[in-house]
Amino acid sequence: MKNPFANLFKKKDPAAPEITPPTGGEQKKENFFSKFLKNRLGKSTVKGEEIVGVDLSTNEIRLAQISSNKSNQWVLEKFYSHKIEGLPENATVLEHPDKIADELKVALQKAKISTSNAAIAIPVTSAIIRVVSSPLMSDEELKTAIASDSLWENLVQLTDNLDDYSIFHQVINRDDKANTMDILFVASKLADINSYTDIIKKGGLNAVIIDVKCFALKSAVDQVNQISGSIEDSNLTAVLEFGLDENYVMILYENNPIITDIFIRSQDRTTLIESNNQEEMDALVRRYVTQVKQAVQDFETKYEKRIRNLKVTSNLPNVETYLGSFRKNLVNTGFNLFDPLDGLKIPAQLEESVKLENRSYYSTVLGLAFRKLDVFGYYKFVTAVKNINLLPNRDSMMAQKKAKAFSNFAFKGIVGAVSIIYIVLFGLSFWQISTLNNNISDYDQVLQSHELNKIKVEKISIELSKLNKSLELSKSIQSNKKISFRVLAQIASAVPKRVRFLKIDYNGSNQIIIEGMAASDQDILKLISNLNSKKLISQASLASMMLPNNSAANTRNMKGFIIACKLGKA
Repeated sequence: MKNPFANLFKKKDPAAPEITPPTGGEQKKENFFSKFLKNRLGKSTVKGEEIVGVDLSTNEIRLAQISSNKSNQWVLEKFYSHKIEGLPENATVLEHPDKIADELKVALQKAKISTSNAAIAIPVTSAIIRVVSSPLMSDEELKTAIASDSLWENLVQLTDNLDDYSIFHQVINRDDKANTMDILFVASKLADINSYTDIIKKGGLNAVIIDVKCFALKSAVDQVNQISGSIEDSNLTAVLEFGLDENYVMILYENNPIITDIFIRSQDRTTLIESNNQEEMDALVRRYVTQVKQAVQDFETKYEKRIRNLKVTSNLPNVETYLGSFRKNLVNTGFNLFDPLDGLKIPAQLEESVKLENRSYYSTVLGLAFRKLDVFGYYKFVTAVKNINLLPNRDSMMAQKKAKAFSNFAFKGIVGAVSIIYIVLFGLSFWQISTLNNNISDYDQVLQSHELNKIKVEKISIELSKLNKSLELSKSIQSNKKISFRVLAQIASAVPKRVRFLKIDYNGSNQIIIEGMAASDQDILKLISNLNSKKLISQASLASMMLPNNSAANTRNMKGFIIACKLGKA
């Protein structure tokens, strides 16, 4: 029977060029401000624009929403699994859109989902995924080639018109030496995309991401590896999707997916469901394991890396039975069920909902929930597969979200700046008020002191006024202070011992009368002699003498005298 995945995935050709992430020199260099702005915008958007992962199937609708707490731990905020009954066993989602939309409404109400943003995933069978090589082009040249439809017509031979597809692409490797580059090409029929978005819209949501299930699975694996800090799986992880709907091996090497489809026959689906014929089960396991072994060997031969474990995701209730058979057929390879909730903080109210032996069934919806990290293009990853979005109007939607995020960021920035200014001003005001209050704490005392000083000033002002008037009058009088000072100085220098002056009278003109006391007549005569020797005294003579006054003890035996001095010209 023809392989239904033949046109979707191709086994890796050992001679095919290796896909490597862009080097640091190939990435766009940004200055510090640009990085800071994008980082702040990204974090702000992740908090403000919540997203719910929606995994649709004809048997069940799975919803998941994640958030981060103050400790930067990922928290499973919302989780709900809604069973669907009444649809045929082999039916598809697109065959019963109204039924699925109605059930989605019920699921959203029961899960109490408040956000309208949804990330959904289409089956691998609805997508065309290829890595194509082309001549090396700049981003502008690539954009021009895509706009003219010439690129995809030459590199990807599609049976239908390109206008019938929603196409996502990204350059994942440039080889300057070979002058070539590798482009990841993902496409899906617009009719299918529109059908899925209609279902989501009728269910009450707005699709912002349309991913492919295999890449949603990769997103879950990457996040669990990052949360758990796995060293072994940091560069190489192998995942096996094993179930009724999709079967493939996805090897994640240096963050690049290498996908190989696993073919099962239509009767094998019956065997997987019923599992009551051991012979058929063994034959199915042998065929399945042979293809898995070939995919692993092809990778190991080309990249010279050993794959020791496969993370298994499955929607089969009896998956452990088959994994036991897988381990027996590939004894050197481990098969372990992947737990997409490993490392996530599970609230108490959700613990019972996720307490299952096989939680790998929820890998797709958890991977979609983690797409909130890069939904609006702020968190850029090395490879394209984490940014896949087949939504036809993704560019305009992203531009609107960016504009909204920037507006909110700018508004918050302005409000924050104004708030800081007001806080600073209020702080300065309170500081000034406090300082002033401290300065006027002794106001009453200062006021009282001021009143006393005011009275003193008034008195001093009156005295000063009198002095000023006296000075003004004295300016009109010719002063003889200098001559008087010199005369007095000469008189003072003429006084001998045992002589004491009692009184000196100056008539203001040319005569000075000296009244005093001396111990003896010789002292009086010596004084007169000394005075006559002075330049400014023309004549000194004894005017009268008095006998000693015995009534006072300090003047006993002292003779009084009066000397008249005539002043000469200076």
